Order: sequence, then structure tokens, then C-alpha cells
Amino acid sequence: MPHGNIRVTNEGVIPGQKAELIKGVTGLLADVLGKHPATTVAAIDEVDMDNWGIDGEIVTKRRQRGQ
Repeated sequence: MPHGNIRVTNEGVIPGQKAELIKGVTGLLADVLGKHPATTVAAIDEVDMDNWGIDGEIVTKRRQRGQ
């Protein structure tokens, strides 16, 4: 059973967008790897901005500085 995992920040991704992401990942695994959609799992992890970093720094701190 293939598994696709998507990580996004928890900044307002709406249910319709999540549905599109899940459909897209499922389709990608089917198209590229020949996996059957009925046995393909897709999951979305929403990450708090305090748990997301860029260039070794927490994103919330970067944003406070205006970056």
C-alpha cells in the first residue's frame, strides 16, 4: 500500500484545498508508479509555525523581523 504524505503550515488550508492535495498525490502515485488509487493512502500533516524552520531559524521569529 503506497503512502503519500504532505506537510503544510497550519495557516488556513481549507477542506477543499486538502481534498485537491489528496486527489493530486493519489493521482501522482498512480501515474508515476502505477499504483492503484483504491490502495493508496494520502495524509496531510499541518505543522504549527513554531515547529517550522528555514535556514536554521523558526519561521515565527523570521516573520517578527519582517523576513
